[in-house]
Amino acid sequence: MSTNAYLSFLVIGVVLVLVDGQIIYRSGRRYLENSYGDPAAGASMTRLVTVLFHLATLGILALMSTIDLGDGIPGVVKRVGVLLLILAIAHAITLAVLSRIRGEQEVEAVVQRGPRPQQRVEPEPQRPTVTPAPGQPGTYPDVSPSLENRSPYSAS
Repeated sequence: MSTNAYLSFLVIGVVLVLVDGQIIYRSGRRYLENSYGDPAAGASMTRLVTVLFHLATLGILALMSTIDLGDGIPGVVKRVGVLLLILAIAHAITLAVLSRIRGEQEVEAVVQRGPRPQQRVEPEPQRPTVTPAPGQPGTYPDVSPSLENRSPYSAS
């Protein structure tokens, strides 16, 4: 591989790793600070996970630069494609780690807070299913008034 192709792959790779790392850091920090745990601890854990992500992916980038996948632009494109796939896998692993940390923070917060007091739910009183017609006593009318003269129906 020529020097120009080698350097272009390294520059493209480092930029991709740094941009992805910053995205993970910024959104991961907000993700962990919004959990029930301590915001400072969330930011610290995010920094540690992000540093691990940077070190692992930059190490993979360095190893990939030594593998012969062709020369010139097609070789650089192949290397960048493989690097993008590896970055996607590393990104998913990092998100899983951040999610697990948040879950542990939430469990710890619940344990420290203690169980929530049980709220007793009172059943609603039974209401009549039929509203009485105006002028009829009681909540359960026997007969509704007729429409013509507003009097109860006759039995005959």
